[in-house]
Amino acid sequence: MGFLENKKHIHFIGIGGSGMYPLAQILNAKGFFLTGSDNNETDTLKAVRDMGITVYFGQKAENIQGADLIVYSAAIMKDNLELVAAEQSGVATIERSVLLGEISGHFKNAVCVGGTHGKTTATALLTQIFLCAGIDISAVIGGKINIPDMQGSGRVGKTETLILEACEFNDTFLKLLPDIAVVLNIDNDHLDYFGTIENSIKSFTKFCESAHSAIIFNGDDQNSLNAIDKISPEKKLGKKFITFGLNGTSNYYSYKLKAVNGRYNFSIVKDMKRLGEVTLNVPGKHNVYNALAAVAVADFCGLPFEKIKEGIEAFKGAGRRFEKIGEYNNADIYDDYAHHPAELTATLQAAKDLSYQRVIAVFQPFTFSRTALLLEDFVKALNLADVVVLTDIMGGREKNTQNIYTRHLAEKISNCVYFPQDETVPYTPERKEENFNDVINWLKENTKEGDLVITLGCGDANKISKRLVKAD
Repeated sequence: MGFLENKKHIHFIGIGGSGMYPLAQILNAKGFFLTGSDNNETDTLKAVRDMGITVYFGQKAENIQGADLIVYSAAIMKDNLELVAAEQSGVATIERSVLLGEISGHFKNAVCVGGTHGKTTATALLTQIFLCAGIDISAVIGGKINIPDMQGSGRVGKTETLILEACEFNDTFLKLLPDIAVVLNIDNDHLDYFGTIENSIKSFTKFCESAHSAIIFNGDDQNSLNAIDKISPEKKLGKKFITFGLNGTSNYYSYKLKAVNGRYNFSIVKDMKRLGEVTLNVPGKHNVYNALAAVAVADFCGLPFEKIKEGIEAFKGAGRRFEKIGEYNNADIYDDYAHHPAELTATLQAAKDLSYQRVIAVFQPFTFSRTALLLEDFVKALNLADVVVLTDIMGGREKNTQNIYTRHLAEKISNCVYFPQDETVPYTPERKEENFNDVINWLKENTKEGDLVITLGCGDANKISKRLVKAD
């Protein structure tokens, strides 16, 4: 396995992370001796221990003793005691995404699902379809999945098929070795890294060029088409180019699309021949694209349509993707990972289509740069809700060099609630706790029967929905 050759004992720093767990599953099944460490007890960490893997609670230099390879994620700080000990002792280290790329090359059929929006849902849907078809696949997914025979964000199987989510941030997906590359869409996200949408398109072109057998892409998305057009002639040789979309110009397209209470029913047509009809059990028109992409992949891999249909209709969604958390005061409480204007638009439109009396959107902006750059797009998307409640900007990995604050959003959104902060005071965990308490208290006082409340964002806004349902 290349970098893994002659390695026997592999130690994972932060083994309970959603990105680490599937890699530990795969390497454990392949006979490597694994150890790991973590700072937080979670269900995933319990699943790791259930595999017979020794897990140290807390990260200390002595935890790496005996290991000949240390795996760490990009989130691990350079002064982490285990990472420092590895560097001082000369033990080989590898970043998680590099290891994932190494592992992807070990499978004969690696399906890598990329795109700015929808990656987790499409990857989870494909996993559901293959498992319904009785194919014992391995999977690496960027979120918790509610699928039988899966714990957390991944699984290990006995076949040569690997389905994995291919993240474009920091060009992580360029480390992968896909047999099939999927491009769901390309949008103006992660511009703190890419700088321009053109640079993002160039990276997706490289991702597609690395595919061995097929490129399956959104025929309705101009940026995806531009990425495909830029593939060099020599890199096109030997590859199948397959499109999906909502109109008859794509190889796979939907026909007689209709929505019932936000959930779509449609026929699927392949090259002008009807394959059959499916009904989605996850709301939103954007999920029609995810389903079409999954159908194209599964059909290319030889799965019968009746099993594809079974998998699609059994799929109940991914964690934090329009996930119902519970109820409060006879209102339904949901959570969604949407953090980009296009994702917010799709999610809120799906929510509006569900015929609730009011949609209350609780949004936590994540990065300062994205909020500042896409401010007007955020305003337009959030105005789809009947009421918007904003938290402070989380900040993520950034400093607020743009001097952007929640009030800049709130001032432009109709029927908006926010809690002004002292902008001269640094944003601290204590301030965030106070802010969340303000939001929850407002929701407790104002949520009514017939409302849909949905927390939105890729940070920790889901804590608000979880605390709200427990407050009843």
